Amino acid sequence: MMEPEPPVNVATKYWVQVTRRYQKLLDDVTPYTEGRWAFTALCMVIYFLRVFLVQGWYIVTYALGIYLLNLLLGFLSPKFDPALEELDNDEEDGQSSLPLKNDEEFRPFVRRLAEFKFWHAATRAFIIAFFCTLFSIFDIPVFWPILLMYFIVLFTVTMRRQIRHMIRYRYLPWNFGKKRYSIGGGKK
Repeated sequence: MMEPEPPVNVATKYWVQVTRRYQKLLDDVTPYTEGRWAFTALCMVIYFLRVFLVQGWYIVTYALGIYLLNLLLGFLSPKFDPALEELDNDEEDGQSSLPLKNDEEFRPFVRRLAEFKFWHAATRAFIIAFFCTLFSIFDIPVFWPILLMYFIVLFTVTMRRQIRHMIRYRYLPWNFGKKRYSIGGGKK
């Protein structure tokens, strides 16, 4: 005996359609890196213009800054941290994912957070923060210069630590300034 199919929830059906269209949009914009980042920059300008004009929502802006700093660290960090692998290699004789000496084999830099995911999360963060500025419940009164100074100190300390890590394990999370080799074997 065949059981009748349960009725499809209209809200679920609509949600599936919306998520499919959203995924299609993301798939379509993936190859356009400059355009994607220009859109994010536009969202950033609109958000900061709103915060500046209404003179509020500083705690939302601070939370946005902390979140973006976290994304930036993920973007600049290698997927497999050589510091942790160094500890593992002390316990067992294994290979590190990044070369530590000049005679070691080259291994490409693999990010912990891919560029597309970084862009997507940053853009969503600006849009969500903008919508938070539309509701007065998120306008918590704070003395913004203290938040700004604390964020600057946090950013400086965090980036100093990240740069030291990059120098110690000799990796660059970007492509410009690196040697390029042609197929014939000569440097470009």
